[in-house]
Amino acid sequence: MASPTMAQGEARAVFGLPFAEPPGPDTWLLGQVYGNTTGAFARRREWYRAGQGIHFGIDFSARCGTPIVAIGDGVVLKVDAPEHGSAPHNLLIAHPNGYVSLYGHLLERPPLRVGQRVRRGQVIGLTGDPDLTCNSRPHLHLEIRDRTLGRAFNAHRLIDADWDALMLVGAFGRGFQRDLDDPRKWQSVYDQPDIRFGRPLINEFRNTWPRDWN
Repeated sequence: MASPTMAQGEARAVFGLPFAEPPGPDTWLLGQVYGNTTGAFARRREWYRAGQGIHFGIDFSARCGTPIVAIGDGVVLKVDAPEHGSAPHNLLIAHPNGYVSLYGHLLERPPLRVGQRVRRGQVIGLTGDPDLTCNSRPHLHLEIRDRTLGRAFNAHRLIDADWDALMLVGAFGRGFQRDLDDPRKWQSVYDQPDIRFGRPLINEFRNTWPRDWN
């Protein structure tokens, strides 16, 4: 299986959304987007340090038990891998194009086995809640990584969806933290940077807005 080699500016939308149903208040809504969001920035040292300080996936808000589908054809790589977090349950699927999709905060252990083939649009799990309450913050956390699992890509560039429309509704703010020394950097959902796990923070800005209270 090849590794993704496309430069960030050449990424193509090769995957689908992780839900079969259309978005809406009774199905699912876009939660926190990928990137240097203001919320992730505020927690960059405690929650997101491993991902260089940014939110390295996309969160989709949905009630517990909402069916999740595979975003592309592939083979189950890992089931309930604690080293990747996203409790209480997670799933990783390796795709023929060299990418790996990670589905986190699942309600229960997915009914799949390592090595099993899955098809795009196939139900692979159910949304859960990292707080185990199903009324705190139920959502799906979705990441797209390379085959080494050491790099996370801006999933908005790889999933075919109308992100501009999806960002119009939802409980999360849509703002990105500004580096006032370079105020246009990382201000679009499409230009958020890929990251490498375990590397230094990339957003320790000297001058920033909203104000950094840390």
